[in-house]
Amino acid sequence: MEEITAALGDSARWRIVEFLAEQPRSVGELAELTGLRQPQTTKHLQTLARAGLVTVFPLGQRRVYALDAAPLTALAARLGELAETTDAHRGEREIIARYRATIEAETALADRDRWADGRAFSFERVLPVPRAVVWQHWVDPGLLASWWAPPSMAITECALEPKPGGRAVLEYRDAEGRRYRSGGAVHTAKKPEHLVFELSVLGGPGAVSFTSHYDLALDETPDGTRLRLGLHITDTTVEAVPYIAGIETGWGQVLDNLTDTVGATQHTSETKEDRS
Repeated sequence: MEEITAALGDSARWRIVEFLAEQPRSVGELAELTGLRQPQTTKHLQTLARAGLVTVFPLGQRRVYALDAAPLTALAARLGELAETTDAHRGEREIIARYRATIEAETALADRDRWADGRAFSFERVLPVPRAVVWQHWVDPGLLASWWAPPSMAITECALEPKPGGRAVLEYRDAEGRRYRSGGAVHTAKKPEHLVFELSVLGGPGAVSFTSHYDLALDETPDGTRLRLGLHITDTTVEAVPYIAGIETGWGQVLDNLTDTVGATQHTSETKEDRS
């Protein structure tokens, strides 16, 4: 497939293919139709032939070239698959577009430090597992690392120590190797229902871009656990615009990660019970 797309990527070869689609033609005919010299036309035809797109028929002293439809059909099918996949994941593109628009809107507001202090966000999910399981996914570092990162990010360190004064830290890196670190402390930890903590996003050495204050509540329901997460921000700086613009989308994504992760855990547990 790569050879086919490379062969068709040249505009002169593309014109040759268009003319051959109408009917088989000789080198001379193609050179006249495309305005190329015959040696150039021959080289292009050889490239198309190596890619399997063109077959040559020696007819006495003439050589006539014909287009093979099969590789084009295969390419069309593959392009159709790519178009379907792109359409199925159009929501990801929409998220990026909304994030960019939010950054532009926030940039217009960020004219001084503390410009967004007091801004609040809230999230809610119903998770199909007991709240003790959800609690463990917040306070166990290994489980926390399995969901607490936006797409395309990799966690390098995370912790929420479930005790007053316990350490709170989140560090991750993006695909380009840039690292992002937040540090803070846990203030309240009432197992398995209530966790209060804060995290300061760190910029330069010792510099705080902004601080997020979190209040996590887990309530039992007939369907499992209702998770309610509230947060408000303080200490906001002008440089924090990209982070603040991504809070709503980012937390929506990581809580979806959590939902999927605990759902998979529940499925695995049920499967083991069925086998025993």
